[in-house]
Amino acid sequence: MNPRGKGVDWVYSVLPINIALGPIGTFVQLYLLELHGTVIDIGLAVTLFNAVSIPAAIIWGFATDKSHRRKAIIVASYLAVAGILILFLFTRTIYGVDLLYAGFSLVSSAAATPLNLLIMETQPKSRWTSTFALFQMASGIGITVGLLLGVVWADFLPLQLIAVPLAVLSIASAVLSVLWIADPAFIFEREMMVMVRHSFYERLLTLPMLFLKIPRIFDFRRVFKGLNNELTRGTQVLYLSIFAFYTASGIFNTSLVPSLYKASLSKSEIFLVSLVAMTVQTIAFHYTAPYIEKRSLKQAAFGGLVLRSLCYAIIGVAAYFATGFLYLGINLILYPLAAGIAYAVYYAASSIMIFNTLGHSNQGSTLGVYSALVGFATTLGSLISGFTSFYFGYYVTFIIAAIGLATAAALTSSASIGGVRNEGIYERSR
Repeated sequence: MNPRGKGVDWVYSVLPINIALGPIGTFVQLYLLELHGTVIDIGLAVTLFNAVSIPAAIIWGFATDKSHRRKAIIVASYLAVAGILILFLFTRTIYGVDLLYAGFSLVSSAAATPLNLLIMETQPKSRWTSTFALFQMASGIGITVGLLLGVVWADFLPLQLIAVPLAVLSIASAVLSVLWIADPAFIFEREMMVMVRHSFYERLLTLPMLFLKIPRIFDFRRVFKGLNNELTRGTQVLYLSIFAFYTASGIFNTSLVPSLYKASLSKSEIFLVSLVAMTVQTIAFHYTAPYIEKRSLKQAAFGGLVLRSLCYAIIGVAAYFATGFLYLGINLILYPLAAGIAYAVYYAASSIMIFNTLGHSNQGSTLGVYSALVGFATTLGSLISGFTSFYFGYYVTFIIAAIGLATAAALTSSASIGGVRNEGIYERSR
């Protein structure tokens, strides 16, 4: 081990915290259902979580710039996560769970930016690619193991008590961070992440919002100026397609767990659906780059959207007539395709397309507009989801989500950018 943080051992400190983060979303939704909450209550909880993530991205981004204390922010984030998890043990009201989940959104996002900067600050440039890949692998494995814990735990022990091992794991990451991470001698500003493709890619994968500056109305007007001009509307159409994607994804994902619960699946089976999807996603991200390199970015993104839309639509049809083992089987096949393979392909291609649109001027304001659109779309989708499912049924909600993704695919296909072949998710080390 290298206690001074000059090696890559410190990257493994994220493994326990990601095990803790893995089952949280499913746990909160199932716990709300145990408290006799409805899908509207779940929709409002997820909406609040997503809404808080927007100012959280701004707050922690600027805090990282001002303090330059990577280690302190990371350790504080992990300890705060542990504290909120413990509070779940004493919360038995829907409103209390909502507030804790919102607080979780605030504190869990704090470590994202300093962790990504640490990779560039502690490793030579020739090792950035391999270290980012190691970081992504450790995060993915951690989340997968956390969901496996949920599968084993949910049907055999009180659901609320899962907060105890998750809190212990969060504290373990805090301790490992104290031992293995050292603040670097040379500090990079956050703008450096936008200049390096693999850093930009990894940061948005961790938290799909990055505010280098708070966007103003003028910035939105500048970005979307020329939308009616066929020659200049490529970036605008791409951003609209991404807005449609995140809105549709928010609509679908918010109602998935309650739809599985209503279909008489056990809590362990519900965790199993998420586990299989996350396992496929983790594997898919490792094989995405070669697939995309053989196609244009636009073609790859379009294919991912179409596959995801088809899976959503079929799950929507199944939600109308299927229950029990049949509904479980359909979701175990189609949801991993949508959330695993289709998402990995679309995310990788669209992230590179976004990276290519930033250019050398107005990077901060353009990225701010993108991040605001993502945050608002996800929040809007989760808000729509709860009410739609409650009043019209899960099958209507999922079909609406499928239509939203089809719209995103049509917009992506019509965008006049991203037609060049990908040079690789991560630039090759020289």
